[in-house]
Amino acid sequence: MRTRRAAVTGTVTLSLLLAATACGGGTTGGAGGSGSPKTLTYWATNQGPSLEADKKVLQPELDKFEKRTGIKVKLEVIPWSDLLNRILTATTSGQGPDVLNIGNTWSASLQATGALLPWDEKNFGAIGGKDRFVGSALGSTGAPGKDPAAVPLYSMAYALYYNKKMFADAGIAKPPTTWAEVEAAGRKLSRDGKWGIGVEGANLANNIHQVFVLGKQHGADFFTPDGKPAFTSDGAVAAVKQYVDLMAAAKITAPGNAEYAQNQSLSDFAKNRTGMVLWQTPSQTFAAQGMKPEEWGVVPAPVASGTPGQGAQTNSMVAGINISVFKNTRNLDGALKFVDFMTGDEEQILLNKAYGSVPPVKTAQADAAFGSDSLAVIRDTLAGSAAALPQVPEESQFETVVGTAVKELFADAAASRPVTTESVRAKLDKAQQQMPKK
Repeated sequence: MRTRRAAVTGTVTLSLLLAATACGGGTTGGAGGSGSPKTLTYWATNQGPSLEADKKVLQPELDKFEKRTGIKVKLEVIPWSDLLNRILTATTSGQGPDVLNIGNTWSASLQATGALLPWDEKNFGAIGGKDRFVGSALGSTGAPGKDPAAVPLYSMAYALYYNKKMFADAGIAKPPTTWAEVEAAGRKLSRDGKWGIGVEGANLANNIHQVFVLGKQHGADFFTPDGKPAFTSDGAVAAVKQYVDLMAAAKITAPGNAEYAQNQSLSDFAKNRTGMVLWQTPSQTFAAQGMKPEEWGVVPAPVASGTPGQGAQTNSMVAGINISVFKNTRNLDGALKFVDFMTGDEEQILLNKAYGSVPPVKTAQADAAFGSDSLAVIRDTLAGSAAALPQVPEESQFETVVGTAVKELFADAAASRPVTTESVRAKLDKAQQQMPKK
């Protein structure tokens, strides 16, 4: 999913999620769909540099769909900071859209509400079949052993972006591929008011994405095989400490990054204030900031040593956006037609090209539009070295409580308070106590 999402306000409890099963989705008017076979309501995620930019990308395609089918789509682009709460409210009130985008890491959590249409063989058949989609993308569509709650729409992965001018000015000959090299480059870059690597310390989802990957590199998962939280294992603690230590110990991240949550690190990068950033497909935002493609480079996200791969060589979570249908929509036929349209080769190529992401549809991904060096890094990462976040019903709470713990540790680092193994473990233990009891 995208890292634009800021903190999810309030406490998202499992009881709230499961309470929605009695209501499901639905299109009963008001904020939701109209129930007319000639209209659909669509909630889209903010993929571009602004909501208006997304509307400019999407509206012509929705007009194209209306011309082909006679079905008008009412579009709302929702900021990441509001999206999860809007969806949860919709599942409990019944005032939801017909079709919506979701961050793929939420798939199992929202599946547990019972509000989303299950994508069984019949429903997949209506959009050309399940085998059209890349396996790594399908792995983040719901809990294992259940019909998916969503269909992959845009695929993304993390990579390390580096500012070529800053690297040249600092005398760094090649981009780093290991964490030791990241720190060495960061020390050379961190001078004269400039910094080595940017983070978004107040962005809970970004925090989770980074520490999940570092957890893999330390041989740890944040959940046991039977789905219980395991936030205080030695590997999990080491992962969180390593990430926060970019600011606390290595001092290659600006203290102000502790408060970043809305792409400020990308702005710093584009304005030659930060030399590196770990991100998902930021090219559109770089362009909006006035940065030319030849001014930045991209390499796979770092590992401890060697080359990216599986297990301890994991270097990204499987990022992306899924598209879902509310189960109680009164226009199921139109909703299926719309998902078929959005996941068709023509739209997959057009939209993923516009957003700098990679199509999760095999035939579209093979198009020459996705053969650039920068997108090849993303495509290869998804194929060989990315892992799906835990597909458990409590994933959204995990993002909230552990993401907040990491945010608080960054605040400690920014204020020059010690960040020790013990203080990290204490924060993670507190987070684990906030999780629902099984």
